[in-house]
Amino acid sequence: MNRSFDTVPATFSLRKRLTVWLALAVIVAVGGAAWVVDWRVDADMSQRFDAALLARAQALAALVQVEDGKVDIDNTDKTAWAVHGAADRVVYDLRCGGRLLARSGELPLRASTNARPRIADVRVNGRLLRMATLRFDPVAEGHNGAEPAVQHCELRYALERASLDSMLQSIDVILLGSLLGACVLVLLATPWLVRRGLQPLTVLSGAMAKIGPDTPGGRLPAGHSRELAPLVARFNEVLERMDAGLQRERQFASGLAHEFRTRLAELRVLVEVEIRCASGRDMTTVLGEVGSIGAELEATVSALLQLTRIQSGLEQTRLEPVALDPTLTRVLARHGEVARTRSVHFQMQAEPDAESILTADPVLLEIVLDNLIGNAVAYAPTGTTIAVDCAACSVCVANQAPELQASDLANLGQRFWRKHAQGTGHAGLGLALASAAALALRMTLAFELRDGSLRASLRWSS
Repeated sequence: MNRSFDTVPATFSLRKRLTVWLALAVIVAVGGAAWVVDWRVDADMSQRFDAALLARAQALAALVQVEDGKVDIDNTDKTAWAVHGAADRVVYDLRCGGRLLARSGELPLRASTNARPRIADVRVNGRLLRMATLRFDPVAEGHNGAEPAVQHCELRYALERASLDSMLQSIDVILLGSLLGACVLVLLATPWLVRRGLQPLTVLSGAMAKIGPDTPGGRLPAGHSRELAPLVARFNEVLERMDAGLQRERQFASGLAHEFRTRLAELRVLVEVEIRCASGRDMTTVLGEVGSIGAELEATVSALLQLTRIQSGLEQTRLEPVALDPTLTRVLARHGEVARTRSVHFQMQAEPDAESILTADPVLLEIVLDNLIGNAVAYAPTGTTIAVDCAACSVCVANQAPELQASDLANLGQRFWRKHAQGTGHAGLGLALASAAALALRMTLAFELRDGSLRASLRWSS
């Protein structure tokens, strides 16, 4: 069952989602603020209305006097204003000692149980009133020593709420209109704002569309957005790793093709010569040459794969204490037969300390030493000596290299580089493999020419 994952349908629009959430957030915030403002305005206006109502009731209560043992109201213009002012809006009921002293309308009985005034809403004849009820003692004046007949009075004083309710309703309308207007503006402006805010993403999308395998080195432009800067940096790092991987694959493919082409051409010529005009050699010799060519190809492929794994980080380093003496002895023994064949001799200028221990990956360390000594054995002139010098934190391998120039040192360690076409069986990968392994071990591998001798020095920190 085949499934295609090339195209994944978009499940939602980030732009629309941001628009909706921003609009909802603004509406909730503005609506909450409008509700708080409305609540505070209503409370403040109600308090002001109650304060004015109580002030007028207390002004009327202050006019009640006891004179010559009788309770009466000071009948002045001030009294008229307090009692009769805005008669269409004022309703009051004044009683002293159970006797009705003054009244402009009937009010429900809601006596104050203590000296503190009581304010509440009442409905009289379909009219909604705000009523203040207070108890007080009248002021005694000119009673000539006689005790007043009445000690306590009760005043019920009410004002219509129409003006207050009308004002509060107007404020509600203003706040609601402001809220609706703000919501409309937000709904209209949010899509544009979101598009402007997401413009860097559009720019990145266009830049990403231009990056591909056919554009090596392509990177995302550095933007000015603090939030997108880490994303751009991480993506560019991924592109760098991809480019490095592609470059390694191309180097691997081109190097492998070059070496295979050369060796396969030799193999084809060998077979064609034997088929067309037999050389007279026995089959064992011919098959030995074929096997030698196959071994060289196998060694080249193995070296290339190992080099690629090390450079790509697939070959993980496992650091552990490694004794240098047995490792170096094992490597020298491995190349001893080839060295004797070419009449090349090893000279240990300084033996490694038997107790010399360094922290390294034993496999990678052996790769470095093996390729340094193998390269020296392969390219040292016949009958010469290879000097191996061990110090506290270094190993130096020196061999005669009369054909090398100082300008050639920069090419050492490059894949498939050889001074001349000769060197059968060596693809020029040894020093490249040694350099890569040394880098993975965080060691320093340096080359220098001194009096016609190539010195390869491997150093590490103590």
